[in-house]
Order: sequence, then C-alpha cells, then structure tokens
Amino acid sequence: MRQSKLFTKTIKDAPKDEVSLNAQLLIRAGFIHKEMAGVYSYLPLGLIVLNKINNIIREEMNAIGGQEVFLTSLQNPELWKKSDRWSDDIVDNWFKTKLKNETELGLGFTHEEPITALMKSHVNSYKDLPRYVYQIQSKFRNEMRSKSGIMRCREFLMKDLYSFNRSEEELDKFYEEAKNAYVRIFEKCGLGDITYITFASGGTFSKYSHEFQTVSEAGEDLIYVDEEKKLAVNKEVLNDEVLADLGLDRNNLVEKKAIEVGNIFKQKTKFSEPLGLKFTDSDGKEKPVIMGAYGIGPGRVMGTIVEVHNDENGMVWPAEVAPFQVHLIYLGRDSKIQSAADQLHKDLTEAGAEVLYDDRDESAGTKFKDSDLMGMPVRIVISDKTMANNQVEYKLRKGGDAILVDLDKIEQKLKEK
Repeated sequence: MRQSKLFTKTIKDAPKDEVSLNAQLLIRAGFIHKEMAGVYSYLPLGLIVLNKINNIIREEMNAIGGQEVFLTSLQNPELWKKSDRWSDDIVDNWFKTKLKNETELGLGFTHEEPITALMKSHVNSYKDLPRYVYQIQSKFRNEMRSKSGIMRCREFLMKDLYSFNRSEEELDKFYEEAKNAYVRIFEKCGLGDITYITFASGGTFSKYSHEFQTVSEAGEDLIYVDEEKKLAVNKEVLNDEVLADLGLDRNNLVEKKAIEVGNIFKQKTKFSEPLGLKFTDSDGKEKPVIMGAYGIGPGRVMGTIVEVHNDENGMVWPAEVAPFQVHLIYLGRDSKIQSAADQLHKDLTEAGAEVLYDDRDESAGTKFKDSDLMGMPVRIVISDKTMANNQVEYKLRKGGDAILVDLDKIEQKLKEK
C-alpha cells in the first residue's frame, strides 16, 4: 500500500475526552475513529490488525473442531424469558428496541439462548454429539462506563464458542483443549509472556471458571500471580480454601492489575434444560445436553496489545498482528532515488512482504514521527545518503540501532528472526 493513497491521516492530538492510551494512540495513528463514547469505527489500518487477530482466533478454533456460524444480532425476547435473562432486573445492560408494530426485540449481548435453540433442530441422538460452534460477531452492551477505549465498548466484536457434549467428562476434555488453544492465541498475539490463566468464580455452574488476564496498569481487575507456576487467582475468589485447593502459597503471590482478554466456563445444563435441548443416549434415555462457553473480544485484545506494546513515540506492533511488516520510507526528491524506492516496494511485495510505502511529499521528520506512531515492526529508509553505496537503512521498531544493508540483501534480512 502506498501511504499517499491512504485516505486516513495521522493527527497530533486525540479527542480531549479520550482518556485511554489505546484509543489515544489508535486514533492519532488513523487506525480507528471515535463515533461516540464506547463506539468506534475501524479504519483501514485498524481493520487489518483486527482481521489478523480474528484469523489467529479462527485458526485455533477450527483446530479444536469448531464450526463457524454467524448469528443474528436481533433477539427474540421469548427465548431469553425461558432462561430468565430478559428482565432488566437480571441483565442490566440490554439494548432493547421495538418494531413498527410495537413488538419488542433485543440486541444480543451474548448468544447462549439463540445457539441453544438453533441446535434443537440439529441434535437428537448421542450420534449428533459432540458439536462445537463459534462465531465472530457484533455484540451490544449498555455499559454504564466506557472509558477504556476499545477494551470496553457498547458495540464490539466477540468470538463466542459454545460446546455441546454428552457428558461432563466429555465437556472436561474439550474444556482443556479450549484452554490450551487460548494460550496459543495469546502467544501468537504477542501477549503470551504476560497473560495468566486465572482462576475465577464458576458461579452456579462449576467450582471455577478460567479467565485469561494480561498484566497491565490499564487493567480493571486485581489478580494474584504465582509467576513460577504461571497461574493466578482473581481477587474475587482469593481465600485460604482456594489457595489450598490449587496448591498455591499466599507468600508466593504477587498482586497485579490486569486486563481480562478471554474467559471460558462450564455451563452444564443451565441453558439446555430451560430451552429443551436434549438428546437420546445409547441406552434410549433422554438427557439434557451439557454445554460450555468460551469468549474472546478481538477488539479488546487489540486494545490490550496497544496498552502493553508502546513507547513514548507510539505503538510497537508484534509481527503477527502488525498491519504491515515493513514501513518503507523514501526521502528526498531525486527521481532516480524515487524510482529505486518504487522498485524496492514492488520487489518486496512480490516476495511476500507486507509493505506500507511512505511515498508522500513530506519532510523526513514528519515521516519518521508518523512511522514511530504507527509502529510497524521494521522501518526501511531509502535516500540519497543510503543509495550512495547502494544500501538502505534498516531499523527495528522494538529497539536497536539503525544499520545499513545492501539493497540486494534486504529481502534476506527481512527473513531473519
């Protein structure tokens, strides 16, 4: 992509009412646009990042047997009344609306009820199970507070997977597979070293649920971490009984602020029983399907990446989710140098590199400042000075000094880890 053709532009300052670092940087860099509090549009560069995160998630969900669907956002109240979750006294963050004929509808904040009702058309026998169904779809929540940028929105993407099993033992097995898949997802997104499997309340479903908490000062949760065992406990369940149950020593726990980037929990028959999702077992007996739910917010993951991967100059994207691998910058007005830059852009792109080519008629200072703000992993500069020896300047955004690399060796340099 040529930066001169990109319709978005960087700006010096984020909106004054934007207090979260992730939104400030993403807005200034032209990755997102703030529509209103808790509502953001994804612009070309931001959408590339979001889609890369989605594809990492999709790859891991497919690997454990997930089948992707896309359910409706508009919700039938009758389904939610059966599970006792339509009332505002029970769920206080509904967005509700009405049709012209006064029929009331909801905008989905999660999808247990509709996916359970849908599966009634496809599950009858034990031979129809297990099944694992997921989607990456918009959710709507009437949040009272939305001051965390894209980490807490009123409209947002969620990956929600639902498991349908014949027994609790079968659920337990898949639950562990999903837990491991989540670990891989956060590792690929550049959050692995600072994201902890965190024990949290299982509510009425099970003794524990599991959150995936990324350590950050921007976090809204307090967790207690055993760094050696790479396990954590949410403050809400921290007590002597839990510590004994998990084999953790309170003296080894460190309090940290963290961002919840994912959660998994066993629902068992919480939704299958009221909504009538049953199957006939091999012995001819009718039983309720055993369920689990597994959530990740891709936008929340993106915001978290920005919160933990930045410096005083801007964002520092991990390679797997960066919008482009390379930020190629041309300096000067010499037509021969520009032709060389154009050719390098063409060659790198044809070799499979993802390149944002800053071919704008701007000063070196402006180009470097924008490059630091946008945070691509590698910056390559081609100018009169570098081309005097048929070289380019190569610099990693994450740190380190700029080095000169021969023009004909730059493709090989990019392949180095």
